[in-house]
Amino acid sequence: MFKAKILTIFPEVFPGFLGYSLTGRALKDGLWTLETVNIRDYAFDKHGSVDDTPCGGGAGMIMRPDVLGSAIEHNYQSGKIVYMSPKGRPLTQAKAHELSKLEELTVICGRFEGIDERVLEEYDVEEISIGDYVLTGGEQAAMIMLDAVVRLLPGVLGNAASTENESFETGLLEYPQYTRPIEWKGRKVPDILLSGHHENIAKWQREQALQITKQRRPDLLKKA
Repeated sequence: MFKAKILTIFPEVFPGFLGYSLTGRALKDGLWTLETVNIRDYAFDKHGSVDDTPCGGGAGMIMRPDVLGSAIEHNYQSGKIVYMSPKGRPLTQAKAHELSKLEELTVICGRFEGIDERVLEEYDVEEISIGDYVLTGGEQAAMIMLDAVVRLLPGVLGNAASTENESFETGLLEYPQYTRPIEWKGRKVPDILLSGHHENIAKWQREQALQITKQRRPDLLKKA
């Protein structure tokens, strides 16, 4: 069973949207577990202070290594520790598959201007980014990453084939999808998809995936 442990100063925001739909049902059914840890519980003063001014000057505050380190040491048991950070390596479908094979994943949700670099070094923390932008905190990013990971766990989607042709699974963006009605607002479902010729349909889908990837993410074609 996959276990997710979240270190945050806002434990009340979880499970958030992870408590709904497929991830929520899987959580209720025990296919994965979610535990939150309040970093403030490991502060050394009565105010629950977890941050301090950055050495060398600069704006904002930095999460203290002694407080965060204590939270990690009291709660980490096994598996990988990741930190949601805009300077981390991009979250990819391949990374989601990798993380889904772990028994336990500990996720640090930063706030302020970040966390002390020594924490990353001391606990061999992997930094992961969900995109080239900055959020107010790591909680939102952690939920997005966990959503990508949990849906890959056995039994969550029900039909394992559901993920086979999704964007990024084959190295390409997904081909266009259609359903009934066959004609809507003057737009018709492509005839090829109504032909029943599976080989030709598969060829069309591949061509469409290549074309969309070329237009929107040409960088992916080098890896496809």
